[in-house]
Amino acid sequence: MECSIKPEAGYDLLQLSGEVDMHFSPELRETILERIKAGNPLLIDMGNVSYIDSSGIASLVEGYQTAKTANLAFGLLNISGAAMQVLTLTRLDKIFSLYTSAEQFRQEL
Repeated sequence: MECSIKPEAGYDLLQLSGEVDMHFSPELRETILERIKAGNPLLIDMGNVSYIDSSGIASLVEGYQTAKTANLAFGLLNISGAAMQVLTLTRLDKIFSLYTSAEQFRQEL
């Protein structure tokens, strides 16, 4: 997995790529919580995620819950087919705010 933070106007964009699995999910969790604790709304670009397991999903759920408690926007962008399949199976596609463009997210801030 590779992840990078790109500060945008009013929020942070976290770009993920590769496999989000048990080996990399602690890094993902730490990055997500760090950005939320800094008070930044967070949009996670998952367009290049080739695989995500339950530990990666758990990191996303914890980030969502932490952002909700802090009253910060939290969304998923450009979800790859592999990631969307997992989100759909777990019904998390009904919980997370899903976006096809960063502009949609920015308008809701």
